[in-house]
Order: sequence, then C-alpha cells, then structure tokens
Amino acid sequence: MKEKEKDKEVEKDDVSTTASNENIENKEEKATIHENENIDKKEEKSSIFGKKGNKETKLKEKIEKLEEEKAELNDRYLRLFSEFDNFKKRTSREKLELLATASETVISYILPVVDDFERAFAAHEKTENSSEIENMIEGFEIIYRKLLQVLKQFHVEEIPAKGELFNTDLHEAISHFAVEKEEDKGKIVDVITKGYKIKDKVIRFSKVIVGN
Repeated sequence: MKEKEKDKEVEKDDVSTTASNENIENKEEKATIHENENIDKKEEKSSIFGKKGNKETKLKEKIEKLEEEKAELNDRYLRLFSEFDNFKKRTSREKLELLATASETVISYILPVVDDFERAFAAHEKTENSSEIENMIEGFEIIYRKLLQVLKQFHVEEIPAKGELFNTDLHEAISHFAVEKEEDKGKIVDVITKGYKIKDKVIRFSKVIVGN
C-alpha cells in the first residue's frame, strides 16, 4: 500500500513538473511572439516613415525642376519680347528713312524746275513788257506758287543765305568777293543757287559768294 501511494505521489510530482515546464514554455513562446510583433511594428513604422520621406524628397525635386523650367521659360519670353520690340523699332525707323529718302529724291528733281521759273522771272524783269508776255508770266507765277505749296507740304524750306554768315553746314562757297565793310567779311553777298532743307536735313546746299 505504501509503495502504491509513493508511486502516485511520484506521478503527481511528474505531472506537476511537466505542467510547470509547459507553462514556462508557453510564457516564453508568448514573450517571443510579443517581442517579434513589436519588432514587426517598429519595422512597419520605419518603412512607412521611409516611404513618406522618399515621397517628400521626390516632391521637392519635382517642385525645384518645375521652378527651373518656369525661370527658363520666363527668361526666354523676356528675350523674345525684347527682340520683337527692337524689330518693331528698327522696321519703323527704316520705314521713315525710306519715306524720307523717297521724298528727297522726288524733291531733288523738282528743285531745278523751281530754279528755271525763278530765272525766267529774273530775265523777264530785264525785258520790255507786253500784254502777251505779261499774261504768260502771270500763268507761270500761278504754276510757280502751286509748286512752292507742294514743297511746303513736304516740309521743304529755303535755307536763308544772302546777308547771313557763311555756314559750311548750310552753304557751299562758289567764289569770294572783296568787300569794303569789315562787318560784311565772312557774310554771303550773293546767292548763285538757293539751298533747301527738309526739316533739319539739308537736301541741297546754297551755292553762294562769300565776302572777304
């Protein structure tokens, strides 16, 4: 009987030891699982933050690239605008110069006709008058005045000459003439051919005789 009771006690101790060992193993397993879960969570968080950081970096790079492209396009626009503005100014200036040159060319052909009229009037003053010649001269005078009016519309002005100081920018000295008065030296005493200008530009110099 005593031996049977001892055997039962031994069995109970073995069962208790086994259960205790199993509890310890279960606790260790749970601890390991919990630790692994914590590690996984940390890695997951790290991965999420890492992805977020990568997205922000890529976004910043994209913004910087767009800013560079914007600055380049703006610079290109300003250059093109400046070039176009210069082109407009240049073409406008060339157009005005072309018109002025064309006007000068036409007027340079008209001026000799004006000279001929004036010579005819001067010759008429030295001849005997007759009614027929007078009528003819009156007709010439009408044409002459109309011609002068046309020149005036093109801003053509006669260059003042006789009695003025000789100016190389306006006059061309054909000859010199000895004068008695000191104050007449360097002045124009006679005009051979009248000079004209359009605004401030000389299209024909006055051909003059200068006192010395």
